Amino acid sequence: LTEVYSSSPALGRYFRSAQVVSFSNESSTVIYQLVFSVPPSTEGFLKNTMNPDFIKNILRQNIYDED
Repeated sequence: LTEVYSSSPALGRYFRSAQVVSFSNESSTVIYQLVFSVPPSTEGFLKNTMNPDFIKNILRQNIYDED
């Protein structure tokens, strides 16, 4: 995750760290925490760039690009 987000053109300059919070072998579920340092709120920045769906889609795109 660190490599994915730190190299992202959209989020790389804001990304600070990623860490696994919880891992389950039974369900193959990983819960992780992403830390971003964002500039003082500008109109639309938090709504658009830091949107959870946008952040997930960066990871999805990286996975698709590897295939």
